[in-house]
Amino acid sequence: MDKEKIRRKGQKIKLLFRHRSMEMGGVEKVMLSLLHNLDREKFEITVLLNLNQGELRDQIPEYVRKVFLTDGKEDFSNNHFIQKLQLFLRRIKLRKFRKNPEIIDQEILKENFDIEIAMTYNDFESVLNSTNKNSKKVGWFHSEIHLPKLQPLVPKILEHFPQFDYMVYCSTRIKDLMHEHYPNLNYPPESVIINAIPIEEIKRKAEFPESEAGTFGETPNWRESENPNSENRIPQFISIGRLHSRKGYHKLMKAHAKLLQDGFEHSVLIIGDGEELPNLLQQQKKLGVEKTFVFAGNKMNPYPDLKNADFFIMPSESEAWPLVIAEALILQKPIIATKVGDVETMIENQKTGYLIHYDTDEIYSAMKEFLTNKKMVSEIKQNLVEIEKQFDNSKVFAEIEKIFVNLVQSKI
Repeated sequence: MDKEKIRRKGQKIKLLFRHRSMEMGGVEKVMLSLLHNLDREKFEITVLLNLNQGELRDQIPEYVRKVFLTDGKEDFSNNHFIQKLQLFLRRIKLRKFRKNPEIIDQEILKENFDIEIAMTYNDFESVLNSTNKNSKKVGWFHSEIHLPKLQPLVPKILEHFPQFDYMVYCSTRIKDLMHEHYPNLNYPPESVIINAIPIEEIKRKAEFPESEAGTFGETPNWRESENPNSENRIPQFISIGRLHSRKGYHKLMKAHAKLLQDGFEHSVLIIGDGEELPNLLQQQKKLGVEKTFVFAGNKMNPYPDLKNADFFIMPSESEAWPLVIAEALILQKPIIATKVGDVETMIENQKTGYLIHYDTDEIYSAMKEFLTNKKMVSEIKQNLVEIEKQFDNSKVFAEIEKIFVNLVQSKI
């Protein structure tokens, strides 16, 4: 069904995206890129959030209908006791919706959709429990199925997979791991579609820093007193990501402390927030690196910090197709990254970056190499000059639109 056929029918394809909330993260950025770039003449889009919460909640385009099941923490009282009551009532409300999904369809959405989309495995159940049995169900999968920390959730994921009409993987490795570990699963039709990268937006935002909010530690030296382009300033590594144990920041901090002990001056800036922060702050104090390993919290625009840093580092235990790697490549930052997900398809080792295993000693060695081997760093920078050509956004959105259109056509 092409665009003209849709117009003759006088209807757009009605899409419903389901997601928990809009805290800063890679999945949320992927969803926003879809909302901003899917053809508005073909699609009428609604987003349903469980919680109207997160830094990105106001980034949904005006022409997209946004509805939500409960208020976010941003809308709660500042009074501690009232806030605890609000959280309790919110849990009760969400439990009610989970047990009675027809309430969502009848009293909140009040319409049917052609396609309902789950952006992560956490959204699978809500999409599959929709009382609109005529809609096509599409899942997005971003996780390495073999990871130990995911195992408690795997039985439910395997139960849900065959119930979808289509599954989209964000990386080839994610798809291959699923089929390797569960070859006999009744898979729906599926595709690998990498995340779209807003290249010009990233470069534009990198020129306009947001106001500096408070950090969970001291501020790296160049921000206070040094020109970030000065050759005499202390080299800085930057990492951007949610503060979760699988992101490897505890290993990065150990490597950082050992480098300082061995006389290699540098600083590390972490942009992001999450449940691991209290543990990381405790480790930061224990290692005595409050002034050099800095947690800056979430930022709506992290790109000026990324641009001004010397190196980007991603010490993750697991990833799929990490959007942040693409962002660092576009801003031509030499990258150290673990060999996880599809990173090896994004970075050519010691050509456009430096690949390592999830290991503290390897993190240490790679950082030391970047701090001491100016020739290698210079060659990597030269190889990054035209790296953005490897990202083709128009192809990504065209593939997704084709999937949606074909699913609707199969219903007719």
